[in-house]
Amino acid sequence: MKPLRILVSNDDGIFAPGIYALAQSLGELGEVIVVAPDRQQSAVGHAITMHSPVRMYPFHVNGTMFGYAVDGTPADAVKFAIRNVMKDTPPDILVSGINHGSNTAVNVIYSGTVSAATEGAILGVPSIAISLTTYDKPDFRYAAKFARKLTKMVAENGLPPGTVLNVNVPSVPEEEIQGVVITRQGRSNWDDYYEKRLDPGKREYYWLTGSLQIFDTDEDIDQVAIKNNKVSITPIHYDLTNYSVLNQLKTWNVETLK
Repeated sequence: MKPLRILVSNDDGIFAPGIYALAQSLGELGEVIVVAPDRQQSAVGHAITMHSPVRMYPFHVNGTMFGYAVDGTPADAVKFAIRNVMKDTPPDILVSGINHGSNTAVNVIYSGTVSAATEGAILGVPSIAISLTTYDKPDFRYAAKFARKLTKMVAENGLPPGTVLNVNVPSVPEEEIQGVVITRQGRSNWDDYYEKRLDPGKREYYWLTGSLQIFDTDEDIDQVAIKNNKVSITPIHYDLTNYSVLNQLKTWNVETLK
């Protein structure tokens, strides 16, 4: 296989250890170009900056050029990378991550990590989003190695247009990984609320908090797979049409509403 030209982005910010581990691992496959937000952008979804300028500047790690930081969203970073930074030689593949925390079920809608990959797919680049399912003392080594293996496989086999592979890696030692499974996106809901608090000046403010309710138990569901210490790979796409309801709505005679 010829060396790949790989675009790497994320939503945790270009300074995050997950993106550094990912870029280092993918470097074994070819040239890695990092373009990512200049700050934490988790849960911003697929937001695009339209009413203010987008700026970019080189980002260095230990005195060495690492990539480009963009003062925008994950989708901004990917769009800017493909349309500007890499416009003369587009990437062969895009990998977004490695995210702190899982991106399963309803979280896929909110995820900036997934949205970065989705923007790549919209722009015609085969794309992968990868997450490590923990926020506490993450060890990205196995997830980075798995990302490299999967990236090579995607480069060899391709992906259908508009498709993203959403990958979740259990946060356990490599020897405890129980396998790799192709999964469906699970069903869940956030039981959340805004907790009232007081700042040092006794002024009220509110902080979003809550817990995730999971509704699935089948083994081929993303959330169930990672609970069983299996790497979950879910093919997702941005066509939000509910096809099972489409024909039903056609019986409503909506033309009478004109």
